[in-house]
Amino acid sequence: MDGSVETPLDLFVVGGGINGAGIACDATGRALKVGLCEMHDFAGATSSASTKLIHGGLRYLEHYEFRLVREALQEREVLLAKAPHLSFPMRFVLPHEPHLRPRWMLRLGLFLYDHLDWHMTLPKSIAVDLPASPFGRGLQPSFHNGFVYSDAWVDDARLVIANLQSARDMGARIFARHRCVAARRSADGRLWDIELAGPAGEAVPLRARGLVNATGPWVKQFLDDQTHIRTTKRVRLVKGSHIVVPRLYEGDHAFILQNSDQRIVFVIPYERSFSVIGTTDIPVEDGERPVCTPEEIDYLCGIASHYMVKPVRPADVVWTYSGVRPLFDDGDDNPSAVTRDYHLEVDGAPGTAPLLSVFGGKITTYRRLAEHALRDLAPHYPHMGAPWTTTRPVSGGDFADAPTFAEAFDLFANGAAAAKPALPAELVRILVRRHGTAIDDLLDGVSTVADLGRHFGGCLYEHEVRYLVREEWAVEADDVLWRRTKEGLHMTASERDAFARWLAELRPNFT
Repeated sequence: MDGSVETPLDLFVVGGGINGAGIACDATGRALKVGLCEMHDFAGATSSASTKLIHGGLRYLEHYEFRLVREALQEREVLLAKAPHLSFPMRFVLPHEPHLRPRWMLRLGLFLYDHLDWHMTLPKSIAVDLPASPFGRGLQPSFHNGFVYSDAWVDDARLVIANLQSARDMGARIFARHRCVAARRSADGRLWDIELAGPAGEAVPLRARGLVNATGPWVKQFLDDQTHIRTTKRVRLVKGSHIVVPRLYEGDHAFILQNSDQRIVFVIPYERSFSVIGTTDIPVEDGERPVCTPEEIDYLCGIASHYMVKPVRPADVVWTYSGVRPLFDDGDDNPSAVTRDYHLEVDGAPGTAPLLSVFGGKITTYRRLAEHALRDLAPHYPHMGAPWTTTRPVSGGDFADAPTFAEAFDLFANGAAAAKPALPAELVRILVRRHGTAIDDLLDGVSTVADLGRHFGGCLYEHEVRYLVREEWAVEADDVLWRRTKEGLHMTASERDAFARWLAELRPNFT
């Protein structure tokens, strides 16, 4: 978007990750005039580099974070209903290693996990004889006992996009690839004077009655450099890396694996024919670009190979991704023990334009974080509307009710495939998983595969790419291949290069 906003916004959000997108969506739905900017692609950093789970955090119980786990378990149910196309329940298998954690401890932890949220609808945990159970499929036969419990998977980057689309559809101004270079209170302290730098370096001046710093790993840097406001709060920057390998086993279940360093690693079915393995916990310095190192690859391969029938070698890795988690600094020396809870700080006396900064957080609790942020800002906005996001779906998630989350998705996906009988049913299902009810707009005018235009590889066609550019702020090849669709995994290197050239050449002509 070019130009400036003539009248002040009520609230301007800096940061286009999950927390910023959630706050912008919630605030817009409360009748506030909202803007948001992101310096790169939306979800281009931490929010596309998670383990892609909606979970309470079973291991957080060891650190007595009962409130965080309970809130996360409650949010798990909310998000499954809000985004049934982007999330789905999953069963997790925990093989028992007696020398790491005793059986009674695992039983107690799972009992708490099942009962901290009394409204839980997902299946509760069970003990299993692994060799005799389908849940043992993929494991070394030496593992005899284990437990199975419920959590959920989510497409993290698309959840960000869905929240931003919801905010935009309600009137929010979304500034993609605009960096906030300065934010200062006006002379009377009642407004924020904000300057953005657009994609070509053009200056975009804005004014807002309140400011939200949701810049994730850059939260402290933004305060220091753009606002010159001091705080005693800090974040610990911890890199988490994941590796992706060809599918290790048949079945829809995931594994949670214990390691001798007291960490846990997940092995999760991923993108139709792959498994994702992660994550690591490596302290990093501010400004360090996250990259999965050979040592991290060896570490993850070693843990997976200890448990899985099919050994995992570095040569098997087809893709890696790494992100920096901005954990609120609670003083713990162990990166794995640092709290995953979030802290909000509001700067600004009554009558002064507020600044709310977000420290920490996790994708599971983003909606609750947004509610808490607006609760803290409420004294500055007496006419703000009431909370509303608990029951309203995100963009694309308005499915009909069904007995289970999986049935709701299947019902809609089957109907969408029936409406387009000349398209492969599996392709339609994949598109529904990405776009939900927005598939009606996506496939408007499409009857046959030929109508989808050029086929780039995997399940990526020109028609969808044009939609992603037009409706979802996609600009560069990575935006499409690794965040909006993940189809880069299903394409060869030459296909990815050809797509990048096509997009760079034709992007100015997109309408």
